[in-house]
Formats: sequence, C-alpha cells, structure tokens
Amino acid sequence: MEYVTRIVIIGGGPGGYEAALVAAQLGAEVTVVDCDGLGGASVLTDCVPSKTLIATAEVMTTFDSSYEELGIIVADDTPHLEQSARVVGVDLGKVNRRVKRLALAQSHDITASVTRAGARVLRGRGRLEGMQALDGSRKVVVRAADGSEETLTADAVLIATGGHPRELPDARPDGERILNWTQVYDLDELPEELIVVGSGVTGAEFAGAYQALGSTVTLVSSRDRVLPGEDPDAAAVLEEVFRRRGMNVMGRTRAQSAKRVGDRVEVTLSDGRVITGSHCLMAVGAVPNSSGMGLEEAGVRLRESGHIWTDKVSRTTAPGVYAAGDVTGVFALASVAAMQGRIAMYHFLGDAVAPLNLKTVSSNVFTDPEIATVGYSQADVDGGKIDARVVKLPLLRNPRAKMQGIRDGFVKIFCRPGTGIVVGGVVVAPRASELIHPISIAVDNNLTVEQIANAFTVYPSLSGSIAEVARQLHTRKETGES
Repeated sequence: MEYVTRIVIIGGGPGGYEAALVAAQLGAEVTVVDCDGLGGASVLTDCVPSKTLIATAEVMTTFDSSYEELGIIVADDTPHLEQSARVVGVDLGKVNRRVKRLALAQSHDITASVTRAGARVLRGRGRLEGMQALDGSRKVVVRAADGSEETLTADAVLIATGGHPRELPDARPDGERILNWTQVYDLDELPEELIVVGSGVTGAEFAGAYQALGSTVTLVSSRDRVLPGEDPDAAAVLEEVFRRRGMNVMGRTRAQSAKRVGDRVEVTLSDGRVITGSHCLMAVGAVPNSSGMGLEEAGVRLRESGHIWTDKVSRTTAPGVYAAGDVTGVFALASVAAMQGRIAMYHFLGDAVAPLNLKTVSSNVFTDPEIATVGYSQADVDGGKIDARVVKLPLLRNPRAKMQGIRDGFVKIFCRPGTGIVVGGVVVAPRASELIHPISIAVDNNLTVEQIANAFTVYPSLSGSIAEVARQLHTRKETGES
C-alpha cells in the first residue's frame, strides 16, 4: 500500500489555507485545524472587512473632494446659507452589514475550495503534544468548543495561527465606546468624534476612512509623523492630506489610558493632557497567537516578542514543524503569509522551492491616497544598505491626474547606478495598489529603467508617470548624473 504524507495545519488564515491547497494538490493527506472560520483574521476581521469599509469611504472622499472641480452639480434641499454643508451621508449600519456579509461569503468560498481540493477542515484549537516521535511524526491535539479532544498524527505540522490586537492595560476595549479593529464592524451609527490611538498602517487606514465617512477624527501618534515605517515622502503627503481635510493629528504624544465617562471616552496622554470623544479606536499593534500551544515544549524557538522563529523556507527550530504568517512576525501581509505557507509545503513535500525573498514583496496602505511600495526603500538608500539613484515625479504633472482632479501623490523609483536595474519603488496615488505592479515585475525580474521606459503606456494614464520616471533615470545614467 502506498504511503500518504500526513500534514496538519493549525490556523486557517492565508498562510494555512494556501498551504492546504498546495499540499492537497501534491497528494498529501491534509487536515486544517481552525476555530474561527477559514480565511482567518485577514478575511473575517482585518483585510477584507477593513478594505470593504474603505471602499465606501473612498467613494465619499472622491465625491467630496473633486465633484465641484469636475463641474458636477448636486441639487438638494439644503438651505442656501448652508450650501457648504455635506450633501452626501452614510448609513454605517448598512455599510457594516455589507462588510460582514462579504467577509462571511469569502470565508465560505475559501472553505469550499479547500474541501474541494481534498483537505479536511476540523473546527477547534490545536496544540503540539511533546517532541518528535522516533518515526519522525508529530502529535497534534485538537480541542473542540464542547471540550472534546482528538489526537492527530502528522508527518509535518504548519503553525499559521496569526495574531490578535494588542491591548494597553489602562485602555481595555469594551466593544461599545473603546474599540479594537475587530469590533468596529458592530457599530450601527457613525462615531461623531473618533479618537484613533496609533498612527501605523491600521490606525492611519481607519482614521482616514472614518474621516471620509463623516466622523471628526483625532489621530494620536507616539512618533513625529504618521506611518513611521513607510517612505517619509509618502507619509508627509498623507499627513498633509489628513490635516487639510480637517483631521487633528497629534504627533509625538503617547496615550496612557482610555476610559468611559458616560457616553464619552476620555483619553489621557503621557504629557497629562486629556482629550475626549464619542469613541476611541485602539490601533497599537498586534500580539502573536503562540501561547498555550506547546510550542517551546516541542522544540519550537520563540522570539522575545512571542513570534515564532523561522528560516527562509518557513522551518522552525523543531524538525517537521513549519510556521507562516503573522505568528512569525516576518511581514504582517496576507500575501507574505500565503507565500510562507506555500513554500513550507513545497519544501517538505520535495517540490521545487525558492526561499522567501522579502525584497520582492509589494505592499499597500489603503488610505486616500494609497501608498504602495516594493523592494528597497528610501531608508535603505539613506542608510547605505544599497547604492541607488532615485527620481521622484509628482502626479501634478500627469495629464490624467489633472483631468481627474488628483492633486496629491507621486511616483518614485530606485535603480542601481551602473546597470539601471530597478530595485524598488513607491507610488502615492488613488489605486496605487494597482499601479505598483509594473514596478514589482521590474524588481522581481531585474528589469532596467531602460526597459521600463521603452515599454508603451496608454496616453493619458497615471501609469505614464512610471515610464516618465524610468526615462529620467535612464537619461541621467547616460549623462552620468547621480
């Protein structure tokens, strides 16, 4: 009888379900252990819901910011003296019901794909039991919601359990007025005055979205600018846009506590100031879901942060145990989690595999405008990690941007001085997540600025700015300019 390799995957997010699809296609016997629903936080409480909410906000922003410039007339019953008042509103309850419906539908679609591929989905929480057996197998104990347990034997185990919102001791979410990012979709009414604590990607995205939907937003940042981990030029554009649209951005100040006072929330800052609002969203990072799983007892090394250490083919320090996604702390991106999961299965099952290369990862901040990046960054260039030439071109010069009333944003490309090979890029624009792709292809395939410059672009188009930046980099290379 032919032996079938047994794979157990703990966690059904992008790292888990993509790994399950690969392993099943390669002929393994696959069991996915999941407690919330396939898709994980990415589908149920993070990427899919937040970007669905942001899609509504994007329509609101586009309409509010450009309809007059584009010559659109809105006829309504607003009294003449109040014509500057907002004429477009939002039903947040309806928006959030759509958000939840789409997230659930996506989760069901993923479950159908995984089961159709031949994998078994087991509802419960999994943990590793002891060290590796003499035959190389591992034991995984699955505890169901009713307390019953089932023990699985696996030739390889993939840990893809993700993370959960970090909480401050003196700012515990209550799900009503003080919220984390998984709880905002239970709101039926738009927060009148929203305080967002945390100016990283999550904080910036929600701050921009709720401001567009009609909330008065205060963004509390412990750093000197919003999005401290992003391109500084891009962050400067976004912060200027936030302030211009009326957001109160409070930099270099840390929130110490948040408490409810009746129907209000009081947030105390580290300098003693107190700010108040109707609601508060805590966006202060995430904690890996790695505790209580028997990982260290099984030989899996954890970092001080609780994240699982992995190498570039997703192996942990325990033989036969792999890890993928946010629980590894590599990059908190669904695309990276999925790649880590696929790589793990390719590696264990003996298929061709290339190690994870983070310098080809493209990512996007879904604010308005969006910020998309790939490859080496401005910080890498400024810090001497790589020698590169840089050209940045404002979108204001782009004819399509002028037609659409787009005033904010730019295209920036990094290339090697001698060869002109593209090593990175930044796009700040509406739908930058779509515009970054040609630069991603260039980075992934070692294309030169000459090749990018010589490719046809549609006229007029925003992508024309990518070709124009490449032409400027190519011209400077020929003339010997730095």
